[in-house]
Amino acid sequence: MTLNKLLAVLSPLAVLTASCGPAASGENAGDRPFTVRAIGRFDHPWAIAIDAPTGIALVTEQPGKLVLRLPDGRTAPVPGTPRVDYGGQGGLGDVIFAPQGGTAGPTLDGRVIYLSWAEAGAGDKRGAAVGRGKLACTGPLSCRIDTLSVIWRQVPKVSGRGHYSHRLAFSPDGRFLFVSSGERQKFTPAQALDTNLGKIVRLLPDGTAAPGNPFADRPAPANQIWSYGHRNVLGLAFDAAGQLWGLEHGPAGGDELNRIEPGKNYGWPLVSGGDNYDGPPIPRHPTRPDLAAPALEWNPVIAPGDMMIYSGTRFLAWRGQMLIAGLKTQAMIRVSLHGTTAREEARYPFPNRLRDIIEAPDGAIWLLEDGPDARLLRLTPAAN
Repeated sequence: MTLNKLLAVLSPLAVLTASCGPAASGENAGDRPFTVRAIGRFDHPWAIAIDAPTGIALVTEQPGKLVLRLPDGRTAPVPGTPRVDYGGQGGLGDVIFAPQGGTAGPTLDGRVIYLSWAEAGAGDKRGAAVGRGKLACTGPLSCRIDTLSVIWRQVPKVSGRGHYSHRLAFSPDGRFLFVSSGERQKFTPAQALDTNLGKIVRLLPDGTAAPGNPFADRPAPANQIWSYGHRNVLGLAFDAAGQLWGLEHGPAGGDELNRIEPGKNYGWPLVSGGDNYDGPPIPRHPTRPDLAAPALEWNPVIAPGDMMIYSGTRFLAWRGQMLIAGLKTQAMIRVSLHGTTAREEARYPFPNRLRDIIEAPDGAIWLLEDGPDARLLRLTPAAN
């Protein structure tokens, strides 16, 4: 039987598995050691954060709305969000809670949050911004953002509506805020140290450049840079050892998982595991051993939405492993980390694109679908 005839008789799930890149060891990609339950719906959601003491979640919706979700499933809008430039890949982006501050009462009153978004500028130009604000709550479903102020911006603002990145992550000790800054589909800024495009930056909680950065002795924005040569980093997470990982969209092929180290150049657009969309090839990583090579790369791409490193007890076999929300692949992808390298272990297909993934305080896994009327899904271990 020819390969084409064989594929024609395979189930849709098998075809999806066959088309999603290198074969994974461990579980078969069709095995689902979990049950899935929908626990909410949102309009073009982009990110979710959960306050561990209260179990209350915040969800950003790209058109500009921040939604509060109580543990019982009730939701309410949170006024005070910034004006966003919605379109293309732009809009309201990430949301995280400050590591410290505020109370652990029944509401989020007094909690400090960070938001990222696409911000319009003059002359049909735009760029990502990060803001910090404090929540003021008069009841469980009655919160607003007080005193939201911009603490960081991409410079310069440029044309187009792609590759903002603007993922946020605090270091495990809570001292430093890391921001992924995409190269805005402009290629060469990723290699230039006089711009913060195509970089991962390390800031103090107030948005100023952190002391001890690799280029701290240079004028801003070089003094913000932690690493460079990035294309579009949509996942940032620290492992249990305090190592930062970045998950990055490549061009036509070449999505990357990188172990992020200070001062290193990750190669874009000088090298890649893929090629330009219009055809011209890009040199591969081995041609430039002076540049940092990825710990893992995918071709075909997985088009990641976000990722997290699991630390809970519900899925004990997955502790310390990375779970990725796949957009194009419509799958949750599980990756094991091994020092400076990584290995894909399994893929679990879903019916829709997946935008974000987070661990809930009880160890369950929450997945956000992408697009209009997107579901929030809760994953718990399947019954034996």
